[in-house]
Amino acid sequence: MALGFVVSLTVLVVCIGLLGTCVICLDRTALKRTATDYDRRLTEISPYVGVTALFFLGKRATHGHSLRLSRALDWDLTAEIYAIEGEFVAVMQDVVPEATLEFFSAMYMFGFPFLLVTALVLYFLLPTQRHLKELLIAYLLNYFIGTLLYTLFIVYGPRNHLSSVDGLMYSFYPQTQEVTAAVSANTNVFPSLHTSLAVVVMLFAWRSREEYPRWFGISSFVTSCVVFSTMYLGIHWLIDVLAGVLLALGSVIGAERIVTRVEGTAGSVPTGEDAIASDASD
Repeated sequence: MALGFVVSLTVLVVCIGLLGTCVICLDRTALKRTATDYDRRLTEISPYVGVTALFFLGKRATHGHSLRLSRALDWDLTAEIYAIEGEFVAVMQDVVPEATLEFFSAMYMFGFPFLLVTALVLYFLLPTQRHLKELLIAYLLNYFIGTLLYTLFIVYGPRNHLSSVDGLMYSFYPQTQEVTAAVSANTNVFPSLHTSLAVVVMLFAWRSREEYPRWFGISSFVTSCVVFSTMYLGIHWLIDVLAGVLLALGSVIGAERIVTRVEGTAGSVPTGEDAIASDASD
């Protein structure tokens, strides 16, 4: 019951956030263009959606095998990570006011899926689908590399390793633990995929700031809160977050190169007024 409630609440909050962002960032022209051109756009992105969907189905099907292989390898890096950064997360929890707990818990649970879903919708509404294609590949690369590292290395988060760190969100909102347990093991810590995927969205928002100048501001704020929350809530180490940022940068670069190899040079992608004019000429 708790799992169904949290999932339903997450969907509702994400939909409200998506609608609000579209109101802020879009105009009627973009919606009209999409309504008259959605079939071509769906056809254009369908190979990328298909590959991404197949990957996630395969990931889900092999999740149990991955966990068993990880336990068999037993390469536990938790002690090494703690030796490098020590009580950083514990100090953070002591310094940050407890009154912010609800806000950062909401950012972790709702802000993260909001970023992933809203970015997909906004880029589908652009005349060119280049950003959307690269974003899908970047998501795939994040999960592929993240899953590989989760399989190779066992790392327990600060809340599981240190008595001085409290799993704040799970202590105050235990029902949220059912959701995270359903999609991830408690050793899936290094790197932080919450960090890497959120940063990926922010990087794409920066690249598309001419088309969506307000989206960059929104995504930057939410991304900063999501990244901070992963440590404040005792879920990830600082090193996990830094590794997540590096993974995000590598995924964006890799996605651009892959799509360029498949589609051709990125220089041919129209932006801003040129994109609108190009779409109108079609």
